[in-house]
Amino acid sequence: MFTLKAVNLGKVFGNRTVFSSINLELNTGDSVAIIGPNGSGKTTLIKLLINLIRPTTGKVSHFENSNRLDENDFRRSVSFVSPYLNLYDQLSGEENLKFFAAARGGNATGKEIETLLARVGLERRGLDLVSTYSTGMKQRLKYALALSNQPQFIFLDEPMSALDDNGKLIVSELIEELRPNCVIVIATNEKEEYALAREQCRLGQ
Repeated sequence: MFTLKAVNLGKVFGNRTVFSSINLELNTGDSVAIIGPNGSGKTTLIKLLINLIRPTTGKVSHFENSNRLDENDFRRSVSFVSPYLNLYDQLSGEENLKFFAAARGGNATGKEIETLLARVGLERRGLDLVSTYSTGMKQRLKYALALSNQPQFIFLDEPMSALDDNGKLIVSELIEELRPNCVIVIATNEKEEYALAREQCRLGQ
């Protein structure tokens, strides 16, 4: 079982307190939506939970069977999807998958890549440069990347951003498939998106 713990988490930028006293404990099979108005700190909290930035107060920890994961082990077990996550436009979809797999110390084979692209509705587009992809297609590719390392923790910032109805259906299905074996955290202010989680954490109250 994998666990995420946040204790008395707070973040201050300059003289502005974004949030304070956030406490979370999520185990494999749990899902939470971080909700609140624009500027309430949803993306900031996601970044803290992934260790991309440091909290002003409090602590974030990740565990496997009560054993704390070090930074390298956590990075191998986490996936992140966000509209602000950059892909390499000068590479094809397949090359992006291979590059990010190698960056994690893994290897993506041809068959695995075909399966991942098909799962997100990008079959027959893997050899095309990402610069030719629409915004929605790039979002789909980010999900293929997220699936490629079979994550135990998955963080989704505005998970249905730029997607058409079919893309939204694919995301809903993927979350249901991932839910039993993952800790899932979603940041959103859209009802359609936070309905994908079982619990809610509201900011900006």
